[in-house]
Amino acid sequence: MPTSFRHAMYLALGVGLIFATPANANETLHVGKSVPQAFGFVPLDVGVKYDIFKKNGIDVEIINFGGAPALNQALAAGSADLGLNSGADMALIVKGLPTKAVAAMAGAPLEITLVTGADSTIKTVADLKGKGVVVSSLTSLTGWLVAELSRQQGWGPNGINRVTMGQVSGYLPALLTHQVDGITIDVSSALNIERQGKGKLFLKFGDYVTDFHQYVISATDNIIASKPDAVRGFLKGWFETIAFMRANKDKAVAVAAEVQHVEPDIAAQSYDVMMRTLKDDGHFNAKALATMARSYVELGTVEKEPDMKTLYTEAFLPK
Repeated sequence: MPTSFRHAMYLALGVGLIFATPANANETLHVGKSVPQAFGFVPLDVGVKYDIFKKNGIDVEIINFGGAPALNQALAAGSADLGLNSGADMALIVKGLPTKAVAAMAGAPLEITLVTGADSTIKTVADLKGKGVVVSSLTSLTGWLVAELSRQQGWGPNGINRVTMGQVSGYLPALLTHQVDGITIDVSSALNIERQGKGKLFLKFGDYVTDFHQYVISATDNIIASKPDAVRGFLKGWFETIAFMRANKDKAVAVAAEVQHVEPDIAAQSYDVMMRTLKDDGHFNAKALATMARSYVELGTVEKEPDMKTLYTEAFLPK
């Protein structure tokens, strides 16, 4: 084979390899949802379905967990890169969880509601004094919200009797058999219960605890250090997704109905509630952070209020 022909062939092969290899391959991030069906986490599914993260250089692999403890274990182990979880979980950073909150996803906890029985005599918040309300645990966000509502009424933290129950599946039967007077549950489930005539959506806690961040996006220390541009790309995709959802209610509701396993009209009502609290820019609010710091102490997670500035960063938010 003549030397000149051989060189030309190698050159052509090299050019072919260059064009066959993506110049900017997308970065893959493993993103965990502390619970799979919360409306506050639906933007992740919307962004994946409509390739919004992909357009920002990120391939998202969604990991659904059965609760915040399982997600936090995955973040600690490095099997999840980012997590969608509660603002209450930021307190665990003080105790050594190797993460940092990189965006405030939502403000007031409108997704958490109190449902009373269909035939309940409870008509106003004042009627809750001494009544039994189911919470997931005394040291959970639902436990704190009920205690805070009681404090706001001037009854102290125990003016409403907080009842703990192992499985969420047992909440509604306990309400129907009048073992308790109310249950704390997500807004979509509350709307479903109301639809079935089994209870009444009595209140949304976000209407009473207005300064809070119910949901945040957390990133592991490792992913922040090793792939900072990927964190930026994900957050850019997230807030573009929020804008997409605001402009395309029908598409957002369709995804929510599928993810939450509810009828479209229920998902539409949840959309109307939750889009009020989902944030457009991810910035943290000073009053919300102050309330959260107080809640960490009252929940018994930490002994004294932490310096909240050490638990989050806004360095990766879209400019």
